[in-house]
Amino acid sequence: MASVEKLLEIMVRLRDPQGGCPWDLEQTFETIAPYTIEEAYEVEDAISRADWSALPGELGDLLLQVVFHAQMAQEEGKFGFAEVVEAICEKLVRRHPHVFGEASEVRTAADQTEAWEAMKARERQAEGGPGSALDGVPMGLPALTRAHKLQSRARRAGFRWPGASESRGKLEGEVRELRDAVAGGDAVRILDELGDVFFSCTSAAGELGIDPETAVRAANAKFDARFRRMEAELAGRGEELSSKSPDELIRLWNELKSGD
Repeated sequence: MASVEKLLEIMVRLRDPQGGCPWDLEQTFETIAPYTIEEAYEVEDAISRADWSALPGELGDLLLQVVFHAQMAQEEGKFGFAEVVEAICEKLVRRHPHVFGEASEVRTAADQTEAWEAMKARERQAEGGPGSALDGVPMGLPALTRAHKLQSRARRAGFRWPGASESRGKLEGEVRELRDAVAGGDAVRILDELGDVFFSCTSAAGELGIDPETAVRAANAKFDARFRRMEAELAGRGEELSSKSPDELIRLWNELKSGD
């Protein structure tokens, strides 16, 4: 707790109009929000690379974002860091009645996820009436992640394709519609149909029990590694990418791919 108090004191000093940091003093909730998102991604990146020596620093950067927002709120008389901590403590206790209350035992992580989402839905209804099963999915999420969350909510509400094969059939249909749009040359329709393809890919992933964000990150990593191997292969020959034609690069790419 002494370390947390030290961090809070540092933040107060940085935001002090008399002798504080000019950059920190200029910041607002809106200007800091992008950094908060960026720091969360850097935490995820350190975990994905199993870089445990870097993770404490990345988690510290993320914690700083919480402290920064809380300090700005404190200055405006809205709330402070203590209220942030109390809010999450209260929520964790409330949403784990099988641990802290008298609810029946939850045996699996899947059961807990279902119970957690059901409780969130009840809370949303209590706050503003019936609402929608899709309420509370943040607009600011990356589009792929938001599509996944919207579809997960819809499935829990009972709206889903009968099975993974039907979902994949829907994807194939969207690809055909995109092909037709491209043939027609209508840029607006192409954009619309391409969006439907991405959305259907996400739906198919959900029906297969796959997180689409994880799948795309794996594809990114694979592309990154293979492209770097292609660069290294050419460098070993004393050649550069710019010296090769697209056809030559594709042939080399396929050669490397076949060796994976």
